[in-house]
Amino acid sequence: MTKAKPVTDYSAHIRVNADGTNQLRLIVAGMHCAGCAFKIEKMLNGHSGVEARVNVTEKRLSLVWAGDRAVGNNLLADVETMGFQLSPLKQAGTEDAGLKHLLRCIAVSGFASGNLMVFSMALWFSGRDSMGGATRDLMHWYSALITLPTVIYAGMPFFKSAWHALRHGRTNMDVPISVAVTLASAVSLYETFHSSEHAYFDSVAMLLFLLLIGRYLDARVRLQAKSAAADLLQVMQGTASVTEEDGHIRRIPSDALVPGMRLYVAKGEKILADGTALNTGDVDTSAITGETLPRHICVGDAVLAGMINMGAPLDIRVDKTQQGSLIGDIIALMQRAEQGGAVYVRIADRIARWYTPVVHALALITFLGWWWLGGVAFQPALMCAVTVLIITCPCALGLAVPVAQVMAGGRLFRRGMLLKSADALERLEKIDTIVFDKTGTLTTGKIVMDPPSCLDEETKSQIAGMAAATAHPLARAVTAVWPSLPAAGTVEVDGRGVEIIQPDGTWCRLGSAAFLDVTEGPDDDRLELWFSMQGRPPLRLTFSDRLHADAAVVIADLCTKYRVVLLSGDRPGVAAAVAAQLGIDEWYGAVDPLRKHAMIDAEISAGRHVLMVGDGLNDAAALSRATVSMSPSSALDIAQNAADIVYQRAGLASVAEVLQTAGRTQAIVRQSFGLALAYNIIAVPLAMAGFVTPLVAAVSMSLSSLLVVGNALRLKGE
Repeated sequence: MTKAKPVTDYSAHIRVNADGTNQLRLIVAGMHCAGCAFKIEKMLNGHSGVEARVNVTEKRLSLVWAGDRAVGNNLLADVETMGFQLSPLKQAGTEDAGLKHLLRCIAVSGFASGNLMVFSMALWFSGRDSMGGATRDLMHWYSALITLPTVIYAGMPFFKSAWHALRHGRTNMDVPISVAVTLASAVSLYETFHSSEHAYFDSVAMLLFLLLIGRYLDARVRLQAKSAAADLLQVMQGTASVTEEDGHIRRIPSDALVPGMRLYVAKGEKILADGTALNTGDVDTSAITGETLPRHICVGDAVLAGMINMGAPLDIRVDKTQQGSLIGDIIALMQRAEQGGAVYVRIADRIARWYTPVVHALALITFLGWWWLGGVAFQPALMCAVTVLIITCPCALGLAVPVAQVMAGGRLFRRGMLLKSADALERLEKIDTIVFDKTGTLTTGKIVMDPPSCLDEETKSQIAGMAAATAHPLARAVTAVWPSLPAAGTVEVDGRGVEIIQPDGTWCRLGSAAFLDVTEGPDDDRLELWFSMQGRPPLRLTFSDRLHADAAVVIADLCTKYRVVLLSGDRPGVAAAVAAQLGIDEWYGAVDPLRKHAMIDAEISAGRHVLMVGDGLNDAAALSRATVSMSPSSALDIAQNAADIVYQRAGLASVAEVLQTAGRTQAIVRQSFGLALAYNIIAVPLAMAGFVTPLVAAVSMSLSSLLVVGNALRLKGE
């Protein structure tokens, strides 16, 4: 009696969501196309209270269900019964090994193809009279000696995939490939045994070589896709200082923080949990909100995980765990967006559901037509069927997208742009709305002091010396223009500014308007510092985050083709000023990360296709949710990993250029698919009618692939 396969227990990897549902995120091995993902989702979502999402690009399964935790094990057992192998996300590390194996297979099949050409050229260009039968047989046997081990080794990626699919009652694109390779090898061996004139070993090796290139290109792009949410989690890792009831401070892992604890954050440290401030201080919120200046917080103000303490030590009461914090919400949104990536399925994968049954049906019709209706012998009829399988193998279709992507990716890379997502160019072509963050995207992200007028050298020296004594961003902008050593006796006061008390009791102060008791001043929302000496009127220094030199030109050009929106976490007045300078009619200021995500989500739900360009942690969720996303290389690692495209050149010219490249690339892809389909429409009837031999079929198939590659190569020179 056959023993039932034991059910794998994944309970140790289950995460309980805030609503009480259970969640598992797993790697799915053995999935190669959208058809596989569709079958997994259909089977799992057929159960009540179950939500399953499959990301084809990253081969991930997200499973959410309510009720008994053991239900997940039973559901996943059904997935394994379908022939897929599952592993917890943190244990998955086989992708790189699989890529190396594909490279070895390409090397073996390429080496075999090159060596087989030595014999094939002689066989092709020698007639029956010029080459004796014994010599021809010897060359065929040499070819078999090279080809058969190559087929066994290099064909294994296709054979394993096809076997798993057939064993579990399904099919995929690897099934006709495996059938064609196996039949062609078997028929060639049969022909060699019977000293026939033709064998097709060279066609088999070349077929494998071209198909493996397409598989490798696809796998390479998938491996480069990295989970931005996983990188965001790294931001919150580390140890936190907690003040005990007796006043002692102890260090604990950040994930052990619970509500009610008292968090002690030294100057320069990162706040690792959402909470409430118990004393006053200054925090850098740029990573969360995009604000240029540090924010002054008072007792009772809310602080968020990811902010950095810029002043005196802070005491914070922890209000939320990391899972329930703002960053936790951002991570959840990004993971949901990553799972939603399966919506963008490659054109070749869309054909997969129909390709396999159609090809096999045509081959069967050809065989039965010649053997049963035409009265042709079994072997010639089988050769016609093999010819149909070979001539319709999806080399051109499989290479059309990856080769175009590689050429476009290389072109963009030479121009300082890194294409990270496999289908980003396909999605870029549909863009109708471009959303820009402000700081670090439209602007340089570097605060510069505006040149002051009518200042004497003594005053400049006094301001510079005081500015050199603090690490405040505006003070650093002062010392960048007026380098100086810290002035003796300078003292920092509660994060509001710095002052010097002279021996005679008079003071000099540099800081905020409130610090210098300035109650009336220009209401222009500009960044400012005030300087005053006791008994003298205060002097205002203004600062700005300069726009990129090409920003106005690029934005003006984009506005003629797309709807352009400014979405900034900075103050509304600052956002309005930048929008006015660039001619952007639609702008929003003081937008926090969750609202950014919600606004992008609303745009997409309304049917728009959105390109998001941003650089901060506060942009990460929005970047993941957008149809396509871009980030400068100066951005935080989290933003770069969430983005589909990273550009290195300063300015916005890369945004316009990548949009142009996307349009050209998709035109090339459509042309390549048109050529491939036209080839099949012409070649398949000829093969079914018996006008094509397997050798000619293999050559034709190779030429169609070379035609597709040649068409894509045009991107390289443009």
